[in-house]
Amino acid sequence: MIEINEFKNGQSVEIPTMDSLLRLEEGYEYVDHTADVQLHAWGPDLSRAFVNCAGAMFAYITDLSKVEPIHSNELSISADDLEGLLFHFLDELLFYFSCEYFIPREITIQEMDLKNFQIKVQIKGEDFDLSKHTQGTEVKAITYSNLQIHQSQNSCDTAIRVIPIKIHPLLFAYKYTNRPENNTSLAEVKKQIELY
Repeated sequence: MIEINEFKNGQSVEIPTMDSLLRLEEGYEYVDHTADVQLHAWGPDLSRAFVNCAGAMFAYITDLSKVEPIHSNELSISADDLEGLLFHFLDELLFYFSCEYFIPREITIQEMDLKNFQIKVQIKGEDFDLSKHTQGTEVKAITYSNLQIHQSQNSCDTAIRVIPIKIHPLLFAYKYTNRPENNTSLAEVKKQIELY
């Protein structure tokens, strides 16, 4: 099990060569891109590299050190090839966040079938709550653009681009607090933005 908050929100590690990746067992960084954000993650094996890539994505959204592993869920993901498996893994986690407001603190790949390109994942975390979790940048989508997976005997290196969306803090707050138990209307939020 890997806690994905081992790296600080926004931490960037300069990795100039593949040799230096072998010296650092695992981690992630954000690589600048004109419109998107590229996640670069690595680990001693493929499953750890996948988990670190997911950690990079969620650390872009919020400070993971404030997320507690209160609730647990299992996901099954399949694809046609290895790159598709990474894409669908991140996409499914992002979809789960968007629909259930769930931020994982721990991600465990329980099974990884590379012959059939299937994984079973356990996620532990809690619902996103603006009174507890800081607002980073919302990730709108995962892309196949520049998606790469490099494996060697001692490590695995992944790179994938995500599309961040800059969103006004009050609209972000509305999106993640607009639940049946909350009586805030979008009109009230827009009025607050005008005052902001």
